[in-house]
Amino acid sequence: MSSLDALIVDVNDVFWTYLLVPLIAIAGLYFTLRSRGAQLRLVPDMLRVFKGKRSDGVTPFGAFTISAAARIGTGNVAGVAAAITLGGPGAVFWMWMMALVGAASAFVESVLAQLYKARGKEPGTYRGGPAYYMQRALGKRWLGVLFAVLVTLTFGFVLTAVQSNTIAVAVEGSLGGVESGWFTPMLGLGLAGLLALAVFFGVKRLAKVTSTLVPAMAVLYLILGTVIVALNAGQIPGMLGDIVGGAFGLREAAGGAIGTAILQGVRRGMFSNEAGMGSAPNAAASAETSHPVKQGLVQTFGVYFDTLVVCTMTAFVVLSANPSLAERGGADVTQSAFAATLGDWGAHALTLIVFMLAFSSMIGNYYYGESNIQFMTGSRSVMTGYRVVVLSCAVLGAMGSVSIVWSLADITMGAMALVNLLSILPLSAVAFKLLRDYQQQRQAGLDPVFTRDRIPGLHGVECWSPEPGSGSADQPAPAKASAATRS
Repeated sequence: MSSLDALIVDVNDVFWTYLLVPLIAIAGLYFTLRSRGAQLRLVPDMLRVFKGKRSDGVTPFGAFTISAAARIGTGNVAGVAAAITLGGPGAVFWMWMMALVGAASAFVESVLAQLYKARGKEPGTYRGGPAYYMQRALGKRWLGVLFAVLVTLTFGFVLTAVQSNTIAVAVEGSLGGVESGWFTPMLGLGLAGLLALAVFFGVKRLAKVTSTLVPAMAVLYLILGTVIVALNAGQIPGMLGDIVGGAFGLREAAGGAIGTAILQGVRRGMFSNEAGMGSAPNAAASAETSHPVKQGLVQTFGVYFDTLVVCTMTAFVVLSANPSLAERGGADVTQSAFAATLGDWGAHALTLIVFMLAFSSMIGNYYYGESNIQFMTGSRSVMTGYRVVVLSCAVLGAMGSVSIVWSLADITMGAMALVNLLSILPLSAVAFKLLRDYQQQRQAGLDPVFTRDRIPGLHGVECWSPEPGSGSADQPAPAKASAATRS
C-alpha cells in the first residue's frame, strides 16, 4: 500500500510541477492583461455588490458563502502550515502572488457560470458551472460530463470523507485517550445526521446555513489569530523579513529552496482558494443577480478573503509563535502554535474551529456535486443515491485513514483545473465583453443590468431574457432598470 501511495504522490508531483502550475500562472497573467487588472481595479465594486437588494432566491452573498464554505476548510489551517514546513516562510509570499494573479481566473470562470446558468426547479433558484458552459458555449457535452464526474467524485465523495476524518482526528486529539473503536463510528453518524439536515432542504436552506456558519467560524479564527500575533508582536519584523527573504532565496543556503518555496506557495494557494479550478463557479451560478459581472466580482473577493485574510492569519500565527516545524501533519504545527501562546485551551479552541471549517466545507462540497448531478441527469433516484453516498462518506471518513485518498484527490482536483482552464481560455472573450458592458453602465451612473440582447451573437444562454418593453440592445441600459436602479 505504501508503494502505491508513493507512486501516486510521484505522479501527482510531476503533473502539478511541469503542467498545471505553469498553466495556472500563464492563464492568470493573460486574464489580468486582457481585463486590465479588473481583479485589482474593481475592489470597490466587489464591496458594493454585497450591499445589493435582497431577493427571494440565493443572494450574491449567499452564493459567496456557499463557495467560501468549500474554499475555507482545513487547508487554511493545515495546508498553510504544511507549505511553510516544506517550502519555508517564502512560500507565504508566493501564496499571496498566486491569489492576486489567480483572482483573474476566478473572475472569468464565475462570470461565465452566471451567463450560462440554468433555472432550477424552485422559483428564483439557478444551477450552473463549468459543465454548463462547456456544453452550451463550446458545444461539447462530453467535456461537461467529464468535468461533472470529476467534481462529483472529488468534492461530493472524496473531500467529504477527508473533512470528516479531519474532524474525527481533531476531536480525538482534544479529548485524549478516547476509545476510537466506538467513538469514531458514533461521531461519523452524528456528522452524517447534521449534514443530512442541510442537504435535504434545498439550496436556499443551504445558503442560510452557510451564511451563518461561515462568518462565525472566520471571525472566531481571526480573533484568536490576532491575539496570538499580538502576544508575539516582537517577532513580526523578523517574520516579515523571513517571508520576503525566503521568497527570493536571500536567506536560503540551497538554490533549490527558491523553487520549493514557489511551488509550495502556488500549489497550496491553489488548493485553498480554488481560483481557476472550476469548483467555485458552481456556487456562483446559483446567485440571483442583475449582471453576471457582479457575481464574478463577488467570487474574486472570495479568493482574497480566503488567501490574503484567512491563510495569512495562519501563516502569521505559525511564524510568530515559532513552533517546531518537525511535524509533517500541518494541523499539528498550527495547533502547537495555538497551545504555545494561549495554553492548552488554545488547542481545544482550534479543534472547535477545525470542526466548523471542515463541516462547512462538507456542505459546500455537497452542493458542488448536487449541481453537477443535475447537469448529467434529472433522475430523482440518482440524486437520492448521491445523497446517500455522500452521507456514507461522512461516516466512513471518520472511521478510516485517508492518506491515499488525499493523494488521489490531488490528481482529480488537478484534472478539474486542467479541463476548466483549457475551456475558459477561448471563452474569456465573452467574459470581457460582459465586463465592458458592466463598466459602460457604471460610467453612465447606472446599477448594471444585463439582458442577452446587449451582446449580439450569444448562443446557449437560457436566462437573461429581455423583459417586455425594456427596450433594444442599442440603448445604454434596459429602460426598466435605467429609472429604478440608478446608483
